[in-house]
Amino acid sequence: MTQALILEHLTAHYGTTKVLDDLSLTVPAGELVSLLGASGCGKTTTLRLVAGFLDPTAGTITLGGKDLTRLPAHKRDIGLVFQSYALFPHLTVAENVAFGLKQRGVATAVRTKRTAAMLARVGLDHLADRLPGALSGGQRQRVALARALVIEPPLLMFDEPLSNLDARLRLEMRAEIRTLQRANGTTSVFVTHDQEEAFSISDRVAIMHAGRIMQFDTPETLYQCPANAFVAGFVGFENLLPLAVTARDGAQVTASANGVALTLSQTDFGAIPDHFTLATRPEGLVLADKGIPARLGLRTYLGRAYQYVCDTPLGQMLATGPLTAPREPGQTVHLAPEPAQCCILPPE
Repeated sequence: MTQALILEHLTAHYGTTKVLDDLSLTVPAGELVSLLGASGCGKTTTLRLVAGFLDPTAGTITLGGKDLTRLPAHKRDIGLVFQSYALFPHLTVAENVAFGLKQRGVATAVRTKRTAAMLARVGLDHLADRLPGALSGGQRQRVALARALVIEPPLLMFDEPLSNLDARLRLEMRAEIRTLQRANGTTSVFVTHDQEEAFSISDRVAIMHAGRIMQFDTPETLYQCPANAFVAGFVGFENLLPLAVTARDGAQVTASANGVALTLSQTDFGAIPDHFTLATRPEGLVLADKGIPARLGLRTYLGRAYQYVCDTPLGQMLATGPLTAPREPGQTVHLAPEPAQCCILPPE
């Protein structure tokens, strides 16, 4: 039976340093939620609190209505998949997978049957008698995943489990983890610093910074509609243009800053407040006949387009131009926003 994980007003310290600051989060039953952020943002601390390896300074942790906040780690019945795999080197693949079942007192016959079924599910039944040292990195990761899943936990947690794998194997394992999680319907928390990984594998993503959740949403919403400047920068909106509306004419809005005026349509952006930040990705600013005046700097070949570092009255920006018409550094051009690659942020 799937169960929801609810974190309410969690605060945590390492010594006198606050590492989580009044964090609240609900992981709906059966969903895979990623905690995404740079090192030190609090994502691993959150996982350790849920697992019972750390005690919070304040707040509560409940799973399926059961309060886990002060429950010892070994009584929480949570499946864990670690970055380091944490396999027992002296036990075979089958013995590693069966370990959790044995610790829970599952009868030998049942344990053997469930272990064999899980090894078949992750494609390792033919390696049941091997030791971990004789396996590849991807195979060891599958063993760790099988060991966590075989106990049929109400909650499965991953602590950057793919960081030690090469790029191709990471892609394969992402798909396997997602497929198995969906098949089992297990509520899951996935900790990572890799945006592409989080977005590709998750139902929802919590972007974290300084011990807080900056935005919790679907990958699509985070990518297209960041809630603030921090999230916008995190998901690739590298140009942030603070503007003030100076005129309105129906759906057309004129906004200005530092002598630069842009005309934007509320048909493209929705309601535009009097003061806002126009956030754009590099591909959201294109070389044009009118718009923001700019002087071109460094040109970089990206394969599908050229990217330019541009000096403008609104600061340094990144913009793109077509491969068919390369521009030289030092040229004066104009930059026009492409609405599909832009978003409106409210004032901070």
